[in-house]
Amino acid sequence: MKIAFYGSSLVSAYWNGAATYYRGLLRALAEKGYDITFYEPDVYDRQKNRDMDPPDWCRVVVYEGTIDALKTVTSEAAAADIVVKASGVGFEDDRLLEEVLRHARPHALKIFWDVDAPATLTELKANPDHPLRHALARLDLVLTYGGGDPVVNAYRSVGAAECVPIYNALDPQTHHPVPQDYRFAADLGFLGNRLPDREARVEHFFLEPASRLPNRTFLLGGSGWQDKPISSNVRYIGHVPTRDHNAFNVTPMAVLNISRASMAENGFSPATRVFEAAGAGACLITDYWEGIDVFLKSGEEVLVARDGQDVAALLDGLSRQAAREIGEKARRRVLAEHTYSNRAEAVDEIFRARLGGREAAE
Repeated sequence: MKIAFYGSSLVSAYWNGAATYYRGLLRALAEKGYDITFYEPDVYDRQKNRDMDPPDWCRVVVYEGTIDALKTVTSEAAAADIVVKASGVGFEDDRLLEEVLRHARPHALKIFWDVDAPATLTELKANPDHPLRHALARLDLVLTYGGGDPVVNAYRSVGAAECVPIYNALDPQTHHPVPQDYRFAADLGFLGNRLPDREARVEHFFLEPASRLPNRTFLLGGSGWQDKPISSNVRYIGHVPTRDHNAFNVTPMAVLNISRASMAENGFSPATRVFEAAGAGACLITDYWEGIDVFLKSGEEVLVARDGQDVAALLDGLSRQAAREIGEKARRRVLAEHTYSNRAEAVDEIFRARLGGREAAE
């Protein structure tokens, strides 16, 4: 079956947090026999900051950030059995959705894949005339990378026929244990870009504990933090390319996950970083959000903090031996239950049930 997938970027993770999710899930679907073409616009300098070559398991089409180029690539949706428009593509998203739906064949499976459901739903609630609201009636399915029942119910309330969460996961081919790297030596590391929906929580869960523990070392990676006031025991290293993420995860005694505020409030929204760290065997400390125990067992496979004081206490009481044991338990859990192969099984069942039902009706 042919999939035409319109997303932000597959080949560049630069200002593109969905890259790991796309790569892991689409590779797993390709291994199941799907013929996938990924369409991405050349915007936000992503193509100048590629961190992978086009893969052999997916055709990648990069198009100029122009309306004419958008119209050209959306016309190719007519050849697909499954047409996917993702959220947050970054260039003319509303027009892109309209053009994709216009060109898709009547019996093709038409999907909106939301990689930031809390943000999208906030927009929909604020704007009754939002183009996506009107498009929901022509979409067969909404898939999201998190959210649980709150997101499912919210999407149904604004007109979605069906909504199914397909959670982030681990790709063992890309995220796995590696030797430690002195460049990332620290007691606690945090990797994340500076975003308005996250900054206050980074201050609370990372920078405040650093100021409480002057004898501990902290490592901050990600774009945009260069002018942020930080204590002297915090070392800022800027953007960390994906090729170094495994080393970043395994070298500090522990690494920290801090959810964006909307994700934490919604719950059931594990970031890709949760599974990447666990897959490398890292000891993960995460901020609390509802649904954590669906993925990792608190206190055994992950350490959970409700505030910065908790982070400081957990770190201060943690030994390297205990950290290694927690990381290894987390790794075993995600390899057994939370790989992209597991997620692809669920997606494959959804696709085949939907398309099989249409064939039977014809």
